[in-house]
Amino acid sequence: MKYSLPPLPYPYDALEPSIDERTMEIHHTKHHQTYVDKLNAALDKHPAIADRPLEQLLGSLADLNIPAADKMMIRNHGGGHSNHRFFWQIMGPNKSVDKTLVSDITSEYGSVEAFKKTFSDMAANLFGSGWVWLARDENGKLHLHQMANQDSPLLHGHEPVIGLDVWEHAYYLKYQNRRADYIKAWWSVLKILP
Repeated sequence: MKYSLPPLPYPYDALEPSIDERTMEIHHTKHHQTYVDKLNAALDKHPAIADRPLEQLLGSLADLNIPAADKMMIRNHGGGHSNHRFFWQIMGPNKSVDKTLVSDITSEYGSVEAFKKTFSDMAANLFGSGWVWLARDENGKLHLHQMANQDSPLLHGHEPVIGLDVWEHAYYLKYQNRRADYIKAWWSVLKILP
C-alpha cells in the first residue's frame, strides 16, 4: 500500500486567525508530505507488511520482525502521517460538537473547561516536540497522554479522540515561542468541543 498526502478538508486560510494560512500550507505540504514519503520508503523495504492498515501497523510495531532502525522509521513517519491525518480532521472553521464526547469528558474530568485546562497545561509543559492526546482504551475509558515526537496512542492500543500537535512547525510562524497562546487559540478551531 502506498500512502499519499490526503487533501485538507478546508482551505489553508480557513483556520485564520487562530492558525495562519502560511503555517497550514507549510505544515501540510512540507511536513506531512515528508512523513508520507519516508513512511513509504521504509515500507518499500518490507513488502510483507506494506499492505497493513496504518493503525494496525503502529499497533503491532513491537511485534514486527524487522530491523530496529526500520521500526523507528515506521514509528516516526507512520506516526507523523497518522497523527496529522487525524489532526486535520478534528479541526475546522465550523463547530460540530460531539455531545457524547462532551458527556464523557464531563463525567471523567468534571467539566469541559476543567478538561481543557488539564489538557492545555500538559501541552504547554511538554518538553521539546510532541503531541498531547485524549484517547480511549479498549474499554472506552478516556486517557490523557503526553507523547514525544510523532508517537501515537495507537502504540498503546488506544484510539485517538483529540490530539494537539505542539511541534514548533505547527505554530512558530505566528506565535514564535508563545506556545501557550497557540494552545489557547487552537481550542477555537477544534470543532468537536464547544
